[in-house]
Amino acid sequence: MAPVSNVSLERRAWNIRRKALLMGEVQGQGYIGQALGIADVLAASYFHAMDYRPADPEWEGRDRFLLSIGHYAIALYAVLMEAGILPEEELETYGMDDSRMPMSGMASYTPGMEITGGSLGHGLGIAVGMAMGLKRKNNNAFVYNLMSDGELGEGSTWEAAMSASHHKLGNLICLVDFNDQQADGKSTEMLSAEPVVPKFEAFGWHAQRVNGNDLAAVVAAFDAARAVTDDRPRVIVFDTTMCKGVPFLEQRDITHFVRVEADEWSKALNVLEEGKPA
Repeated sequence: MAPVSNVSLERRAWNIRRKALLMGEVQGQGYIGQALGIADVLAASYFHAMDYRPADPEWEGRDRFLLSIGHYAIALYAVLMEAGILPEEELETYGMDDSRMPMSGMASYTPGMEITGGSLGHGLGIAVGMAMGLKRKNNNAFVYNLMSDGELGEGSTWEAAMSASHHKLGNLICLVDFNDQQADGKSTEMLSAEPVVPKFEAFGWHAQRVNGNDLAAVVAAFDAARAVTDDRPRVIVFDTTMCKGVPFLEQRDITHFVRVEADEWSKALNVLEEGKPA
């Protein structure tokens, strides 16, 4: 597992949110809503569920974390810094020329970034191939694929879901961030994938759905997914709140790409500071 620490998962999630806000402030923009919303899931992934070595991000025995949603890169950079895979000193280079942290994630640039995410809908297919390869090599690592609810509207996602079941990929855990937001409005109003859990179950998956901003529920869901004893692929659907932890941003009507005015970055950081866990 990742190095043992006495830092709580609540504090890890808070640190991830803070780092994401600081990076957003560097550029004056970013997919902050998604980063704040998925922070609890990332904290549980990297500091509870996953096996990896911060000093050796290409260690063959590592669990793989695939970011299908490339525009969530700011969130992944934050957790990679928190995990010690990226140096925190690089935070101020976010989105700049020659930075290892471009605004959309690219595997060739960033240690710990397993794939180049986007166009959306391809991450789960890549995860299936990766899980098949590991299985054939008798490598016991898990493949985690973080995708968005919007990707449930892509046919390639369901082809991958069918393939994962057919090939008995019990080493694959799909994480769906269900924040019900896309660029044009609510995901459920664009092309609803509901009911999501029964759909995955019909494709032969072990499926769960929990509140993605309730850390205890998130941890329990990861434990349940990893404990499945048969060879079904596993999926956890996380209902998350965009901009979680910064109430005045949570209340915005449009949260897919949040417009944050220059004077609001410090306000957001101050609001976050008020809820700082021990």
